[in-house]
Amino acid sequence: MKTVGLTYDLKTDYKFKDGDPADANAEFDHPSTIDVIASAIEANSFKVERIGNAGNLLERLASLKVDIVFNISEGVSGRNRESQVPAILEMAGIPFVGADALTLGLTLDKVMAKKIFIADKIPTPRFFEVNSSEQLNNTNHHKFPLIVKPRFEGSSKGLSESSRVQTKEELREQVEYIINTYKQPALIEEFISGQEFTVAIIGNDEPEIMPVVQIKIDGKLKLNDKFYTFARITSDRLEYVCPAKISAELKKSLNELALKTYRAVECRDFGRVDFRVDQEGKPYVLEINPLPSLSTEDVFKLVAESIGITYEDIIGKILNSAIKRYNF
Repeated sequence: MKTVGLTYDLKTDYKFKDGDPADANAEFDHPSTIDVIASAIEANSFKVERIGNAGNLLERLASLKVDIVFNISEGVSGRNRESQVPAILEMAGIPFVGADALTLGLTLDKVMAKKIFIADKIPTPRFFEVNSSEQLNNTNHHKFPLIVKPRFEGSSKGLSESSRVQTKEELREQVEYIINTYKQPALIEEFISGQEFTVAIIGNDEPEIMPVVQIKIDGKLKLNDKFYTFARITSDRLEYVCPAKISAELKKSLNELALKTYRAVECRDFGRVDFRVDQEGKPYVLEINPLPSLSTEDVFKLVAESIGITYEDIIGKILNSAIKRYNF
């Protein structure tokens, strides 16, 4: 029986520091999520070795006896944090599930990812970035409303009702908040009023595109000015609709763009592409997440049910995609 190592970061391991925002550990997993993933791997006839975070991996590297590592570790700090575990595994010659260090570094940094989207003609909201609010004095070409985000965060960190700005004063305040709180540049995008979707993909040579999921907020599918925020993720105001009740034309467009984005950044084994669709029905790629949440409250369990398989089956599909890629 093959042994699968499991690398992850737990919310309970994070020690909050003075000045940390409330969402500092948002990307990390609950212990219950790790239990569910470990059980799902075992249900696919593998043994599971729980490794934990990058520090644990380094300590145990010399004595580690695993055939492959299922990596969902987010890392702790810096824009390369998601690359830490894959880089260590690559150096040690240990096969692992999911994207490599380059893809994870590129996609966590939203500006770098958007440069790739633009080069590959993938529609994405227009943007600029600033390192200080003073730089806003030289940028008068933008049209409001805009949305202000941290440059390299996931899990809607830094996103609140105040992130959508309509005046220069609101823009300046939000930019200062992001730079001071998250210690990184602020990414400023045109705000796309409309609807929000996400598309999960599994596989490599012939990736399987999962049913489109639509985001419902406060009971509404036509979100207009509403958007995904950290507070909404942790409330009952957010729902997922799967499969999305949309036209065949929009579904085809989202699927094609999701696959193009997945390939553009060389995602492996699994990933998820997030979209906004404007009032005219034009989709824009917001970001791609090659390390998406596998929590049973997130979209992968939903898409599994939608195609008539179990959560254990979908974890098996992801794991087997990696095993096939490594040829063993």
